[in-house]
Amino acid sequence: MTPLLGISSMAPRLVLAELAEAYTARSGCPVRFAAGGGVEVAQRVRSGERFDVVVLASDAIEQLMASGHVMPGGRVDLLCSGVAVAVRAGQAHPDLSTEASVRAAVLAADRVGYSTGPSGRALTDLFARWGIAERMAGRLVCAAPGEPVASLVADGRVALGFQQRSELIHADGIEVVGDLPPAIQIVTTFSAGICAGTARAAAVREMLAFMNSPDAVAAKQRQGMGPAVPGIAHSRSQTL
Repeated sequence: MTPLLGISSMAPRLVLAELAEAYTARSGCPVRFAAGGGVEVAQRVRSGERFDVVVLASDAIEQLMASGHVMPGGRVDLLCSGVAVAVRAGQAHPDLSTEASVRAAVLAADRVGYSTGPSGRALTDLFARWGIAERMAGRLVCAAPGEPVASLVADGRVALGFQQRSELIHADGIEVVGDLPPAIQIVTTFSAGICAGTARAAAVREMLAFMNSPDAVAAKQRQGMGPAVPGIAHSRSQTL
């Protein structure tokens, strides 16, 4: 049987691989997902590269729908992901219990790492809201597209790393201190978009229904994510 072909940004790649394997075992329909930086993935879809489904932050899927690259009504919310904070293995753990303590930890760090994705943009917006954007200028290190923030932390290039928990929990050389507190948690919804050029929309919908079923919840949690939460459209500071 010809496999369903998908592509995703980096954050959901592990849970999608696990769910694709489970779906193949259950249905007999093979599924293959590629992954890359979110901007790169969207460009590949826009260029006409053949995929049946694309998984990105929900606002990116909406943009692909508006440009005609995802079929109308083809968005399915799959995953919700929050941001965690990491330090290099063996380093002291800052207090993350309150918004004020996180702000103090950021100001105390010589360098802070963040991602190019939607959670990274929400983080810099948070710093602006705190009134510390100018003080942090020169101390913020943005990971290259597709580069894990964990690598910046493990190499000692930054003292604190902020990224979605799913991107940190399996990385070597770091320790995950904890999640951002609820008052400032940055939540991203990852959505699937059924590609406009696919001839297998019905098969994709069947796969996505499995990925949104109760049988998929444990896999999402193992990879540091959870089911999509209605009403959360894209990255922003709010309770997960």
